[in-house]
Amino acid sequence: MDENEARLKRLRMRSWRRGTKEMDLILGPFADSQLERLGPDELDLYEALLAENDQDLYPWITARLGDARPGPQPLLPILDRVAAFAHDRLARK
Repeated sequence: MDENEARLKRLRMRSWRRGTKEMDLILGPFADSQLERLGPDELDLYEALLAENDQDLYPWITARLGDARPGPQPLLPILDRVAAFAHDRLARK
Protein backbone atom coordinates (compact mmCIF):
# COMPACT_ATOMS: atom_id res chain seq x y z
CA MET A 1 0.00 0.00 0.00
CA ASP A 2 1.51 3.32 -1.01
CA GLU A 3 1.49 6.44 1.14
CA ASN A 4 -1.49 8.05 -0.64
CA GLU A 5 -3.58 4.88 -0.36
CA ALA A 6 -2.80 4.68 3.36
CA ARG A 7 -3.78 8.33 3.78
CA LEU A 8 -7.10 7.83 1.99
CA LYS A 9 -7.86 4.74 4.07
CA ARG A 10 -7.09 6.65 7.28
CA LEU A 11 -9.27 9.60 6.21
CA ARG A 12 -12.16 7.25 5.35
CA MET A 13 -11.93 5.60 8.75
CA ARG A 14 -11.88 8.98 10.52
CA SER A 15 -14.88 10.08 8.44
CA TRP A 16 -16.98 7.08 9.47
CA ARG A 17 -15.95 7.08 13.14
CA ARG A 18 -16.57 10.66 14.19
CA GLY A 19 -18.32 10.21 17.50
CA THR A 20 -21.74 11.44 16.40
CA LYS A 21 -23.93 9.42 14.08
CA GLU A 22 -25.01 12.56 12.20
CA MET A 23 -21.44 13.37 11.20
CA ASP A 24 -20.73 9.72 10.36
CA LEU A 25 -23.66 9.83 7.93
CA ILE A 26 -22.49 13.09 6.35
CA LEU A 27 -18.73 12.53 6.16
CA GLY A 28 -18.63 8.75 5.64
CA PRO A 29 -20.45 8.70 2.29
CA PHE A 30 -18.55 11.82 1.19
CA ALA A 31 -15.25 10.11 1.96
CA ASP A 32 -16.26 6.89 0.18
CA SER A 33 -17.35 8.74 -2.93
CA GLN A 34 -15.15 11.83 -3.15
CA LEU A 35 -11.75 11.42 -1.47
CA GLU A 36 -10.07 9.89 -4.51
CA ARG A 37 -11.24 12.90 -6.56
CA LEU A 38 -9.61 15.45 -4.24
CA GLY A 39 -6.21 16.88 -5.03
CA PRO A 40 -3.42 17.10 -2.44
CA ASP A 41 -4.41 20.61 -1.27
CA GLU A 42 -8.06 19.58 -0.95
CA LEU A 43 -7.04 16.49 1.01
CA ASP A 44 -5.09 18.75 3.36
CA LEU A 45 -8.24 20.86 3.84
CA TYR A 46 -10.35 17.76 4.43
CA GLU A 47 -7.85 16.52 6.99
CA ALA A 48 -8.05 19.92 8.75
CA LEU A 49 -11.86 19.66 8.65
CA LEU A 50 -11.67 16.25 10.35
CA ALA A 51 -9.65 17.83 13.16
CA GLU A 52 -12.63 20.04 14.03
CA ASN A 53 -15.17 19.19 16.70
CA ASP A 54 -18.41 17.51 15.52
CA GLN A 55 -20.47 20.03 17.49
CA ASP A 56 -18.95 22.76 15.29
CA LEU A 57 -18.90 20.85 12.01
CA TYR A 58 -22.54 19.82 12.02
CA PRO A 59 -23.98 23.37 12.08
CA TRP A 60 -21.32 24.63 9.65
CA ILE A 61 -22.32 21.99 7.11
CA THR A 62 -26.08 21.94 7.65
CA ALA A 63 -26.31 25.76 7.57
CA ARG A 64 -25.21 25.56 3.93
CA LEU A 65 -28.45 23.77 3.07
CA GLY A 66 -30.14 27.10 3.85
CA ASP A 67 -27.51 29.28 2.11
CA ALA A 68 -25.62 30.35 5.26
CA ARG A 69 -21.85 29.82 5.16
CA PRO A 70 -20.43 29.72 8.71
CA GLY A 71 -17.08 28.23 9.59
CA PRO A 72 -13.40 29.13 9.50
CA GLN A 73 -12.37 30.94 6.32
CA PRO A 74 -9.69 28.39 5.28
CA LEU A 75 -12.23 25.53 5.46
CA LEU A 76 -15.01 27.21 3.47
CA PRO A 77 -14.21 25.47 0.14
CA ILE A 78 -14.25 21.97 1.64
CA LEU A 79 -17.28 22.74 3.83
CA ASP A 80 -19.12 23.87 0.68
CA ARG A 81 -18.11 20.70 -1.15
CA VAL A 82 -19.19 18.37 1.68
CA ALA A 83 -22.51 20.22 2.07
CA ALA A 84 -23.21 20.11 -1.68
CA PHE A 85 -22.53 16.38 -1.70
CA ALA A 86 -24.83 15.84 1.30
CA HIS A 87 -27.55 17.97 -0.32
CA ASP A 88 -27.34 16.03 -3.60
CA ARG A 89 -27.40 12.73 -1.73
CA LEU A 90 -30.52 13.75 0.23
CA ALA A 91 -32.23 14.99 -2.94
CA ARG A 92 -31.84 11.55 -4.55
CA LYS A 93 -33.70 9.82 -1.70
